[in-house]
Amino acid sequence: MRGRTERQGEMLLGVTVEEFIPASHPIRRIRLLTDQVLAELSPQLSAMYSNIGRPSVPPEHLVKASLLMALYSIRSERQFCERLQYDLLFKWFLGLTLTEPAFDATSFTKNRQRLLGQEIALGVLAEVVREARRRKLISEDHFSVDGTLLQAWASLKSVRPRDDQEPPAGGGRNPDVDFKGQQRTNETHVSATDPQARLARKGNGQETKLSYAGHLLTENRTGLILGVLVTEATGTAERDAALRLLDERLTPRKRVTVGADKGYDTKAFVEALREREVTPHIARNTSRRRSAIDGRTTRHPGYGQSQRARKRIEECFGWMKTVGGGRKLRYIGLAKNQLWATFTAVAYNLVRMAKLQPETA
Repeated sequence: MRGRTERQGEMLLGVTVEEFIPASHPIRRIRLLTDQVLAELSPQLSAMYSNIGRPSVPPEHLVKASLLMALYSIRSERQFCERLQYDLLFKWFLGLTLTEPAFDATSFTKNRQRLLGQEIALGVLAEVVREARRRKLISEDHFSVDGTLLQAWASLKSVRPRDDQEPPAGGGRNPDVDFKGQQRTNETHVSATDPQARLARKGNGQETKLSYAGHLLTENRTGLILGVLVTEATGTAERDAALRLLDERLTPRKRVTVGADKGYDTKAFVEALREREVTPHIARNTSRRRSAIDGRTTRHPGYGQSQRARKRIEECFGWMKTVGGGRKLRYIGLAKNQLWATFTAVAYNLVRMAKLQPETA
C-alpha cells in the first residue's frame, strides 16, 4: 500500500537534543575535553566582557563554533550559521536547545573578531596542552619543528608593482593580465588583495603562489601540537619561527632535543639552539656543502629516534590542510589566519587526545 505524504503540524515533543546523539559518537569525548578546558578559562573569558549592557554571544559558543568549523571542514562563518540552524549535533555541541535559533552570521563574525585582540585562541591551546600534560601524554624532553607553505586567498592577477596599485583597465572584475617577460619579486611587487601574502614556492620547478608560512612545534611521544605560528613566507621564516616557538615553550636550563629536516641545517640555527641548551637532532644536508651537524650528535641512538619521530609532524600539517581546510586559506591577513591556525591545532589535539585515552575523555 502506498504511503501518503501529509503536512507536518507543530507539536510539543518531550525530547532534548541529547537524545539524538549516539552514545558511542566520538564527538562526545571531544565535547567533554572542550568543556574541561573552557571551565579552566572561565575567569579569563569573563574579563573580556562588561558587567552591564545587553548580553552578547557567550564566548564558550564562539570557541566551540571555531572548533566545529575545523572538525567538520566548514569553509565560512555564514555556512556554519546556516548549518547550525538544522544540524542537531552542532546545537548539542554548543549546548543549544532544539528550538533555539542559530546565530546571525554578521553578528557571529563580528563577535568572533574579539578573540583576536584577547589572545583567547592561544589561551585555549595552552590549556589543552596543560590538560594533555596532566594526562601524561606529552614528552618534556623531545620535540620537533617544521614549516609549510599555505596558499593565500589571493590570485596572482592581484600582484602589481608597489608604486602602481591601480587595477588594470578593462576586463571588469576579472581582467586579463599578461606577466610574460616581467620579473616579479616581493621587493618590487605586492598583492592588492592581500598585501601580507608573499610570492613563494616549495622548491625548484614548483609553481610560485601567493602564500603564508605555517609553522608547528610538536612533541615526539604522541605527536600533539604545542605551538603554531603563521608568518610571512620568507627565506628564513622556518628557522626564525622555530626559535620563537621554542622560546615560548621551553623550560629554562632544561636540556631537550629538537628534530627537524634538512632546511634547518645551517650554522646560525644550530648555534642558536645550542645557546638555548637544545640538542639539534636535525637531518644533515650534505648536498654541495658541509653540514652543521657532526658525529658528536649523529653517533647517539637518540638522533635516529628523533629523525623517525619528527615525521609525525607531517600528519598534523596533513590534517590541518585537508580536514581543517588550510590547503588554501580562506582569510586575508596574518591575524585572521593565525586565529584559524590556532583553533585548527586545538581541534587536532582534541581529536588526538580523545583517541589516545577514550576511557577518560
